[in-house]
Formats: sequence, C-alpha cells, structure tokens
Amino acid sequence: MNGEVQLILVSNRGPATFERGADGELYAQRGTGGLVTALTGLVHHRDALWVASAMTDADVEMSRRHGGRSFSCEVEGTTYRVRLVESDPEAYDQFYNVIANPLLWFIQHYLWDLSNAPDIRRQEVAAYELGYRAVNEDLARAVLDEVESDDAVVLLHDYHLYSAPRVIRQARPDLFLHHFIHIPWTQPDAWRVLPTDIREDIYESLLANDIIGFHTRAYRRNFLLCCRELFGLDVDEEAGIVRHEGREVWVRHYPLPISASNFARTAKRPAVHEYEREILRRRREYLILRVDRADLSKNVLRGFTAFDFFLEQHPEFNERVTFIAQLMPSRQDVPEYSEYLEKIEALVAVVNHRHGTTDWMPIDLKLEENLERAIAAYKHYDLLIVNAMFDGMNLVAKEGPLVNERGGVSLLSENTGAHEELGEFALSVNPFDVQDQADAIYRALTMAPDERAWRAEGLKKIIAARDPGDWVDDQLRDIDAKRSGVKLGPGGVPVAG
Repeated sequence: MNGEVQLILVSNRGPATFERGADGELYAQRGTGGLVTALTGLVHHRDALWVASAMTDADVEMSRRHGGRSFSCEVEGTTYRVRLVESDPEAYDQFYNVIANPLLWFIQHYLWDLSNAPDIRRQEVAAYELGYRAVNEDLARAVLDEVESDDAVVLLHDYHLYSAPRVIRQARPDLFLHHFIHIPWTQPDAWRVLPTDIREDIYESLLANDIIGFHTRAYRRNFLLCCRELFGLDVDEEAGIVRHEGREVWVRHYPLPISASNFARTAKRPAVHEYEREILRRRREYLILRVDRADLSKNVLRGFTAFDFFLEQHPEFNERVTFIAQLMPSRQDVPEYSEYLEKIEALVAVVNHRHGTTDWMPIDLKLEENLERAIAAYKHYDLLIVNAMFDGMNLVAKEGPLVNERGGVSLLSENTGAHEELGEFALSVNPFDVQDQADAIYRALTMAPDERAWRAEGLKKIIAARDPGDWVDDQLRDIDAKRSGVKLGPGGVPVAG
C-alpha cells in the first residue's frame, strides 16, 4: 500500500486514556484491553489516525481542549495521533452496558441460557436505536470529519462498531472500509436471539464494508453461513465472497500473532525477575498456571472443578502441585460478571478447604492485572490452562509458551481461535468436559521429558514465525488487491481481474 494513503483506525477503546494528576494536569495513560494491545502493533507499523470513544471525564476534557479534533499525545514513549469522540453519557451507557456488553458479547460467545435469558423488550430495542446506533454514528461522523482524501482507508474494529460502516458508506461511497472482528462469529441460530430488524441492521451495515476479517477459518465460515441462511444472500463460500447491493464483500481470516521480540524485552524487566524469585521460593514440584480476565467465556469455574477432580483422583499429587490463577476482574458493572467473580472465589475456597493442609494451599488466586507477575509465572509453569468456552483468539495461549523455560505443556480448549494454529502441539480439550480436562492435567504432569520438549518447541516455532507487522501487512495486501480490482478465485486466492 502506498505509504501516503491515509489510514484511519476506529475502535471503541483507544491507545490513550487521560487521568488528572495531583498537580491538576491531564496525563495520558495506556489504554487497557487486548484489542488496544493488538492495534498498537498496527500503529507502530504504519502511520494512522486513531479514532476512539472518550471513556472518562478527563478524556472528554482533553477532547474539548482540542475542539473535538484530532491531536497528538505520547504514551510509554510512543506518539499517537488520536481523536477522542464524546457521546451523550446516557447513550454511551446504553451502547456499552445494554447492547455491546452483554447482548452482543453473549451472542458471540454462546453465553445465553436461552431458557431464561435474554428477554428482548422495548428497553433493549430503544437501547439499540438510541444508544448503540447513536454512539456508532458519533464515531462514524468523526471519521468523516477527519478524512482528507478520496483514497483514505478506514479500518474499523470489533463488535462495538457494527452499525458504523453503513453511516460512512452512505456519506462517502468512495472510501475503502475494512472491518476486523476480534471475537468469535457464531452460527446462524445464535443470531436468532435478536429481533429481526436489529439483526438485519447489523448485517446490512457490516456488508457495507469492502473486507470483513476474522481470526480463524471457522469464524469466516460461520459468517458466510449466516449471510446465506439468515438473509438468503448470494455467497461464494469457497472464495469467501458475499454479493450484496451490487458489491462484492471479501470475507477473510487473519490470525493475530504477538510480537516475540517485544514480549522478550518485557520479560527482562527488573520487576519480572523479582516476581520470579518469589515464585521459585514458594513453588512446589509442579506449577499449574492460568492468566485470564474473570469473564464468563473464559470457563474459569470448570477449570477449577477439573483441578478439584484431578486432586481427588490422584492424591499422590497432594502438596506437590500449586495452581496459580491470576484473574483480572472484568465488567463488574454487569450483574452476571460480578456474580461470576463471587462464584470463582467461593469455588476456590471450597477446593482449598477440601484438599489443603496447614502449609499448602492448592489454588493461589490473585485478582489483579499485573503483566510482570504473569510473565514471571509464564517462565516457570509446568502446565498452562486455557480452557475458554469460546474465544476470538486468546493471546495468553501464545504468550506463555513463548517465554516458558521448563518445557511447559499447554492445555488448550478446542474452541479458542488459537487452537486452529496451536492445536497440534497442545493438549486439546473439550471445554465442557470437566473429566477430560482433569485427565489432561494428569497427562501433562506425568508426560515424558522428550514429549514435553517436542510440544514446547513446536509451540514456540509457530508463535515466533509471525509478528503483528505480518498481520497488518496481510490485511493491507488484501486491501491493495481489492482496490486494484483483483478477484478472488477458488479457496479465496487472489487472481488477476
């Protein structure tokens, strides 16, 4: 792609959020969340303007200081060009806390207990119209305001922005729109939870993009299936094309890698070494690790139940193994999430009471976000547990094996996006089969050293083979191809038009 082409990156959460210091001044802090981590690699790779929601009062103030326009700010040594978009607070609450989380998130992770929830009422329909669509329109209008040329490329990201592409397309049909979705795409029946009008609105807006990207072939296949079965659209599943309103929309998959070099540098921080010393002082013969958000989709309760079964069925491991679980509380303003965290703490107490002794606590639960501590534990685990029910990618599954120094084994849910790349060298498990997971724990801790080494080396080789720059380049290459009139042939392979 020509380096002079304007790139506009759009997401709900941006690379910087502002806080007021003790001196009364506003200071930029790094935006949180996995999406920000992923997209930071894109901005490092190519110059781009980042449009995002103003998340805090300080964000709003900083936006107003710049007349609501874009400005530059420095975060952790990197300069970003950002535009923070202010929305009506009530509309934003409806957008985020009623529609994006939990409604869309639950649909796309198969989390609804459909015999009990959700109940779609006038309130939810109103929240979609007056909240979700309103905030999407705010972000879309900001994008249109920042466009400087007819050949600008707009890179939209994730489930927060499903209705923005159509607003942009209607105003500027000449712009190129690319939308990457970081979470799973579920099969057609999951989407029937939504009222028909809302479902149609989401898909019609998504199909206003030129390219729609997912992490895996499976999510790409599900999207194409939805377009055909829910809406009767003309779909070429082999090539990955949806024909809609006279346009061909490419549907592609781009698995997200991590930066091995950046992660290796982070692993050398002094704080990491200090946590390592603590872990090594306290570790038993075996160390099991999980690092997650305390999110329903992460399947934490079944993971602890599997460990409980393992200890019950293999008492010879009593006092020889410790399970460190570092969990970051997530979305505590959503009732289902606060209740889930309470269940996690209660189950940990039960397992520790049932199996623990006066000087041994089987599960060491840490409720915090602490990258240095997580990396220190990554280095020394014997088993890393990633048993998510469904996950867009799951970068923990890539981070841990990259820096592990003990030939650690990965227990990996077959329903994570990472499994499509790493499944050959991990212990694959059904995330709903607790006994399967208990058996995998035993297999991992009794595995022969040569098999451990083979699996660990295989994981590292795959993980280190690509970096975020490759992920960005793959997408920009497809953008160039489509803008140049290239067609997709069998298997989605670009061919001369």
